[in-house]
Amino acid sequence: MKKVRKYSIPLALVIAAASCGEAPQNATNPQSTTDPSAAIVPAPRINSLEISYEKFTLPNGLRVIVHEDRKAPIVSVGVWYHVGSKDEKPGRTGFAHLFEHLMFNGSENYNDEFFKPFELAGATGMNGTTWLDRTNYFETVPSNALDMALWMESDRMGHLLGAITQKKLDEQRGVVQNEKRQGQNQPYGKVWERMQKAIYPTGHPYSWTTIGSMEDLNSASLDDVHQWFKQYYGSANTVLVLAGDIDAKTAKEKVEKYFADIPAGPPLIKKKAWIAKREQSRREQMFDRVAQSRLYKVWNTPNLDHEDAGAIALAASVLGDGKNSRLYKRLVYKDQIATSINVGLHELELSSIFPIVANVKPGVALATVEAAIEEELQRFLAEGPSEEELARVNMSQYASYARNLEQVGGWSGKGVILARGELYLGNPNAYLEAMDKKQSISPQLVRAAAQKWLSSGDYNLEVHPFPEYSVSEATANRSKLPDTGEFPSVPFPELQTAELSNGLKVVLAERNSVPVVDMHLQFDAGYAADQGKKLGTSSYAMSMLKEGTAKLSALEISAKEEILGARISAGASIDSASVRLNALKSNLDNSMSLFADIVMQPAFSNEEIERKRARWIAGIQQEKTQPVQMALRNLPPLLYGSDHAYGVPLTGSGTEDSIQSLTRDDLVSYHKTWMRPDNATLVVVGDINLKELTQKLEQHFADWQAPKKSLPVKNLAQVSHPGKTRVYLIDKPGAEQSIIIGGLLAPSEKIPQREALHMMNDIFGGTFTARINMNLREDKHWAYGAYSFLTGAKGQQPLLVYAPVQTDKTSESLQELYKELQAYIGDSPASEEELQKIKDNRINELPGRFETIASVSGAISAMVTNERPLNYMQGYAEQIRDVNLDSIHALARDTMKVNKFTWVIVGDKSRIEQKIRDLDIGSVTEIEINEPSNTAISTTER
Repeated sequence: MKKVRKYSIPLALVIAAASCGEAPQNATNPQSTTDPSAAIVPAPRINSLEISYEKFTLPNGLRVIVHEDRKAPIVSVGVWYHVGSKDEKPGRTGFAHLFEHLMFNGSENYNDEFFKPFELAGATGMNGTTWLDRTNYFETVPSNALDMALWMESDRMGHLLGAITQKKLDEQRGVVQNEKRQGQNQPYGKVWERMQKAIYPTGHPYSWTTIGSMEDLNSASLDDVHQWFKQYYGSANTVLVLAGDIDAKTAKEKVEKYFADIPAGPPLIKKKAWIAKREQSRREQMFDRVAQSRLYKVWNTPNLDHEDAGAIALAASVLGDGKNSRLYKRLVYKDQIATSINVGLHELELSSIFPIVANVKPGVALATVEAAIEEELQRFLAEGPSEEELARVNMSQYASYARNLEQVGGWSGKGVILARGELYLGNPNAYLEAMDKKQSISPQLVRAAAQKWLSSGDYNLEVHPFPEYSVSEATANRSKLPDTGEFPSVPFPELQTAELSNGLKVVLAERNSVPVVDMHLQFDAGYAADQGKKLGTSSYAMSMLKEGTAKLSALEISAKEEILGARISAGASIDSASVRLNALKSNLDNSMSLFADIVMQPAFSNEEIERKRARWIAGIQQEKTQPVQMALRNLPPLLYGSDHAYGVPLTGSGTEDSIQSLTRDDLVSYHKTWMRPDNATLVVVGDINLKELTQKLEQHFADWQAPKKSLPVKNLAQVSHPGKTRVYLIDKPGAEQSIIIGGLLAPSEKIPQREALHMMNDIFGGTFTARINMNLREDKHWAYGAYSFLTGAKGQQPLLVYAPVQTDKTSESLQELYKELQAYIGDSPASEEELQKIKDNRINELPGRFETIASVSGAISAMVTNERPLNYMQGYAEQIRDVNLDSIHALARDTMKVNKFTWVIVGDKSRIEQKIRDLDIGSVTEIEINEPSNTAISTTER
């Protein structure tokens, strides 16, 4: 047991005594007066405040502070756990406070309301509170009831879980949620939730409120209760303070009796300072049912044991504590533009919160109040406080503490001061010592700290009264939807064509609505060109085009784009690779020159290749951890086989091995082989005519010639369906849900019935109201969404069925998808109503579909890629209207081979495998993920 001596440090304070009376007139200037004189009178020395205590620690880690005060036969008991809302995790907020409520619902050996024996014993000041950094429980009892109090506190510390039932959890959950509603129902009641989220970065332990969110409270389970208790409510994470009619010897005997057998709890990770100072100002506005506008001006300032903490606390007091504070005198007393103002500094373990809060006087603009605050703040930052101001606020704090020392417990008595000091700073008298140290902080130090922490990074939240609105008498007929009438005809732009001397084909759609020209240069290449080569070559080569040319570096290209207002991009898809320029008409020549240089003269420098390589491989590694990408990397080789151009990862990124081995020669070879004028079409949309366009193209692409070597031919041969359904599992241990992706080869985008094919899919799974989404999402609630889609390809294209579902419903969801597929080609085919809905949507969306240059360019590019006639869109509406139900049924029967699907399911194998096997829909094979390629896939069949 450690005995702590009393200590006394002189407290030197000065207080001002201002004289009163009329000042004499200045003889030389009758209109000038002198200010009232202020005589500074030194105050007598005042002894430091002190609390005597003794401290000991039990073998189980429980720290005990004992203060003896015999003036009344009472003892204050305070139990402080070093856990608060900062120890929660996103998605589990509000749990510290919810648990505090549960601590009052009985323990294993006293399974009744906690207050009952205390009420009978005449306890006072009894409660529990939760804050960001801690949770505490306290009561003051007559000395004769101390054993009862210690028994009760130790019983819930060491013997709680057996008494916590689901009923009690649900009851207190409801109580806390009503407490939250009650708080939010008060004026300005939603401010702190908004503010904490705004002033701290995502994931910061202070970025959520102590009471938590409704959603997180709803998700709290009994398992969460047990885990929280076991992790944080051990004796080694606790400070017990006994203050009043007790001595240390007696206290030690009693504490050992009741608390020594309680486990210490596990080692804990203690969060350290994370001030998260902001440098930029930020402003938000909200409305509430309040009478006055209010301004919150907030900074993140140093945590409570930071070297600047004392100076910042003094700055807060000088600015906003009491009627003589600078802000009160200016805004409330002198200018009378605010009805109240204060600086409520919250000193915390990780970061303190420094808010200036002003209630704006009705009829005064909030901007007027803010300007006055800013003016006073800037004056303070420039001049700092005066000696008199510091003396005044120091004396005010001294007096407050002096009055608190009268009480042994309650909300602010000696027991609280000792507990806070020990819990946060390992020193029971830390707060009184800090108060003493403030006496020696100079005005210069306060000014320096204020300049450092308050000169930038302010968050400003305006809260305004919600206006009183009124509604008029209803006049609309709500019994039926209004008739939409005739939809306007929106003709697709007329397309003009040309061919340059080097063989480059050009398609132009003139659009003069804005002075912009969009050029989309596309090559018949894409991921399919990687077949037989290093996977990822197409995507990597296209990504390198802007990383430097023979003339320009990557940064110089970027700078030229910015100065010209141009946008240039490059990329690849399954069938094509493209480079795109979007240019201002006024800078078209210079923009086209840059565009041509990027297309024709990429440097493919080894330095830039290496700079990108590590990032690219990291991206592949990320794909191999993301369920959807895991499936899309492995499904195409399973559908097409190893020698087909489409039998490559559908992400186009390649593999770690292929990208690691990729060389400059590979990229140069790709560029020479595929990026040639006789393998390209340039789609142009915008403010230019065909004659001007061809002249500029001949000028800028004059040196671009097709090589003599003929183009390679991509293997897009027809692939047969597998003999039966196949299921491939990719194990993702601990996965929160399973990703189901089914693949089947469907007809090419080039077929005449292309629109009917897509409409057939839309009915089944291509829209929100399609069959499988209504089943798995709206009816079963097993998935956030379930869809099917055609990926688009010149050869056979994959029809994919996609459903991310909860793990325990994986096999059931797969079974439902099978039922829907079988019904669609069987006894429940597409209906006339379903088809008409899709038709109406496709036709009626036309007025807004081609509003932008980019949308027109995209439509033309799709025509080019899939070899459709260039007048395809002219009869589009009629083409949609002519699709009949028989053709939908026929396409569904011919396409949706239910028993030929290849399913890839990513999920926790240990939880889903057996039930999938029990469905008996086909072979079940586990894919061992390493490096999927277009030549081999490692599988383990069981």
